[in-house]
Amino acid sequence: MSRISPHEHLHSGEVSRRGLLKTAGGITAALALGATATATTADAAPATFTHPGMLHNAGDINRAKVRVAAGDDPWLSGWNKLTANSHSASTWTPNPQATVYRGSGYPENYGILYNDIAAAYQNALRWVVGGTSANADCAVRILNAWANTLTSIQGNADRFLAAGIYGWTFCQAAELMRGYAGFDLAKFQKMMVNVFYPMNNDFLTHHNGACITNYWANWDLCNMASVMAIGILTDNAAKYDQAVTYFKSGAGNGSIQHAVPFLYSNIGGYDLGQWQESGRDQGHTVMGMGQMGAICEMAWNQGDDLYSYDGRRFMKGAQYVAKYNLGMDVPYTTYTWGTGTTCSQQSHTVIASDSRGQLRPVWAMLHFHYNRRLFLDDKYISQMYYDLVAPEGGGGDYGPNSGGYDQLGFGTLMYAK
Repeated sequence: MSRISPHEHLHSGEVSRRGLLKTAGGITAALALGATATATTADAAPATFTHPGMLHNAGDINRAKVRVAAGDDPWLSGWNKLTANSHSASTWTPNPQATVYRGSGYPENYGILYNDIAAAYQNALRWVVGGTSANADCAVRILNAWANTLTSIQGNADRFLAAGIYGWTFCQAAELMRGYAGFDLAKFQKMMVNVFYPMNNDFLTHHNGACITNYWANWDLCNMASVMAIGILTDNAAKYDQAVTYFKSGAGNGSIQHAVPFLYSNIGGYDLGQWQESGRDQGHTVMGMGQMGAICEMAWNQGDDLYSYDGRRFMKGAQYVAKYNLGMDVPYTTYTWGTGTTCSQQSHTVIASDSRGQLRPVWAMLHFHYNRRLFLDDKYISQMYYDLVAPEGGGGDYGPNSGGYDQLGFGTLMYAK
């Protein structure tokens, strides 16, 4: 078993590492500390950000590297899923676009971007776990090509989905390649700050001019995740804190109490939380597990425990989604919201069965956190993972459409403990 993370000694009421950083003199003091040292105890103020510190920290990477080299399962099975994916080939050729379009009425080309992101991430994983420089060079070619080409994301309202989903996922590959020879990190950071962040911020601030409840939780969540990832990538505390604050108290459906609006105690021995999109369809509901999970994992690696925030409200939501998608019954409370620019009222009175049981590689991250880091009984999350999706693949393994690329996957390889 891997070493215990310093996070596991934090209990409710204790100050997070970033909270300690702020009380120890703020960002100026942090910058004076210099490099990105990781705190080893709850009372040691770290430098501003831990790197790598998004979906994967140094411990995750080292564990995967050691276990794969030893031929141990389930890590080896996860590695085999990665190497079998065509996106992970070091011969992948990037196809950067100056303008990316997503949405009806436009010359949509966003599939080019999400395929290149999957390739950059998968090649980066093969480098950090397997040590093959050809994969590192491929990842860098993709990152640099887009950083030197992309200037705009356009389309109908869906352009905000593109800015969110592809913002946070692209940052993951860049974080893994940080410091590799030939990677123009500064140019990539500039692209994220100039192209992606303004759209993320605009959506979270104005919601495309619509009623605050008009857009589903995933719209907020992907933009929150992008803001957080850009904050980490650029060592920008204000952006990172913007995402954390929105998670806790944002006005839109991505904040935790809006994303999980109704709680149910002791349903068959487990606490459950109704997910905001449950009356819509299950594909988007499961997507939400991946988007909020990414936010929680990135925050965890920076010393903030959003996984457990508000009485582990996210875990209750994930248990609810997993239980229903395993074919079991869950309670449902009528969900009413305002739509359009006038907030005209609509309601879902029953849970939606559309896309029930859809498989996405989002469960390993949640299971290995709640069950293996915190030793909690995550019955339904665990069943979803072990019975249906393990070992997890990634982009290209779950269909050719955008839904198969909304999450990066490979959680068996990177999170198994």
